[in-house]
Amino acid sequence: MPNNPWSHSRNSAIADDVDFEIKGQELQFVEIELDPGESAVAEAGAMVWKDASIAMSTVFGDGSAQQGSGFMGKLLGAGKRLVTGESLFTTVFTHEGRGKARVAFAAPIPGSIVPIKLDDVDGRLICQKDAFLCAARGVSIGIHFQQKIMTGLFGGEGFIMQRLEGDGWVFVQMGGTVVEKTLAPGEELHIDTGCVAAFTSGIDFDVVRAGSVKSMIFGGEGVFFARLRGPGKVWIQSLPFSRLAGRMMAAAVPYGGQNRGESTLLGLGAVGGIGALLSGDD
Repeated sequence: MPNNPWSHSRNSAIADDVDFEIKGQELQFVEIELDPGESAVAEAGAMVWKDASIAMSTVFGDGSAQQGSGFMGKLLGAGKRLVTGESLFTTVFTHEGRGKARVAFAAPIPGSIVPIKLDDVDGRLICQKDAFLCAARGVSIGIHFQQKIMTGLFGGEGFIMQRLEGDGWVFVQMGGTVVEKTLAPGEELHIDTGCVAAFTSGIDFDVVRAGSVKSMIFGGEGVFFARLRGPGKVWIQSLPFSRLAGRMMAAAVPYGGQNRGESTLLGLGAVGGIGALLSGDD
């Protein structure tokens, strides 16, 4: 595959160590290269295209050995995915032919697909709900509970986040531009609650008040900031999907708020212009 900042060649691992390349800018997709017998696991509906030698099957949960055997184990794994905002099912793509074969998956929102090798982050990554896009077979997708009440209520992600475990590659989708920061022990970072995309398990995630009462009410930044304390890594997204969806909803309401006023003024201007034309005014 061509060299780029997000390309990878394999080494030994317990999970399938796939080769990949991420393409595009604002609307990215990841192209994964599989050897015979290797598999990739993806969120339902994420596939863009695949080679004919790659077979597709749908499974309960994440298809990993960690979700347990038997129907109840698979049902429990699928239930964990459901409460994190994902589908009950994942799709497994397995190369059943010879030579190399490729399959591609796309993010559903404008932003970045970030590849993370789990054994480089002590085998565990905590991320926002709906962050998982695809992974090498063998990665487990579970639940991370926020045990602090204030953090769960005001942390932006609620009480439940996604927990990705294993030693293989995972590909997570984040909105807008993504910045990765490494925090030293005791070092703190204050982030808008919706902009926390992911962090490693050593990070302490809490909330702090956003300044004075005046700042909280009129500052436009909300009542609380997310406070992340090291050691560990943090991934920050510039455009949370909730923020994008809110702006789109506001713009899509033709008769509400500011849009109504703009529509009314535009309508009156158009009527006045037509009237001027009909009356012969300059």
